[in-house]
Amino acid sequence: MNQASEHPRVLAIHAHPDDVEIQCAGTLALLKALGCHITIATMTAGDCGSAEMGPEEISRVRRAEAQAAADLLGADYMCLEFLDFCIIIDHEGRRKTTEAVRRARPDIVFTAPPVDYMSDHEMTSRLVRDACFMAPAPNFSTQQWDPAPPLEKIPHLYYTDSVEGIDWYGNNLPPEFIIDISSTFELKQNMLACHASQRNWLLRQHGIDEYLESCRRWSEARGREIGAAYGEGFRQHSGHPYPGDNVVLKLLES
Repeated sequence: MNQASEHPRVLAIHAHPDDVEIQCAGTLALLKALGCHITIATMTAGDCGSAEMGPEEISRVRRAEAQAAADLLGADYMCLEFLDFCIIIDHEGRRKTTEAVRRARPDIVFTAPPVDYMSDHEMTSRLVRDACFMAPAPNFSTQQWDPAPPLEKIPHLYYTDSVEGIDWYGNNLPPEFIIDISSTFELKQNMLACHASQRNWLLRQHGIDEYLESCRRWSEARGREIGAAYGEGFRQHSGHPYPGDNVVLKLLES
């Protein structure tokens, strides 16, 4: 736990504006209610998320939507300013992501799963995994003009569900554990509703309508697995040398 606070600091970092809201906002709200400091980060501002607006215009819109959603939770928001479809694993990507982790000072990190339907999600997962490992290394320079200091230790790292809980071939990717978010689901939906620009985009690009209802249906499906109204699924990265005790469950079950 961060020595500056009696409550853990939490960073939720995913590829695009609205990914965090869809995959783990209910759990973030539960942790916020316990007194945790929450930071939401997106790798991109969603510059390709429109068929009507240009990249700069839609990026401004989506940054504002992401900030509004974070404000509903009482969370900080930051964007790492990668471009859509251009998140890659290289030295610059590692430096940018490690700097973001150091600035957030997290004890707990939620990020995208290693296997998902698109490269931006999978590259985010790998970059965040690497950043959590490198953030405490004092000799790893992020080459920023005003760099944050290294972390004291590797944070606890968790992966959210993949979209629809499946791999590239349509096979199920079962979560390691599911959090009951029934008490925070309304806030989760209100946060997702802030991303108004995405309903028409998803309908055009993915054939998905009912933006909020599709989130509801998936949350209900995970909830049924644990006998709850709504749920969110996660896996923990507990391999060497990442911490393996499930601090999220300990916090929420205490």
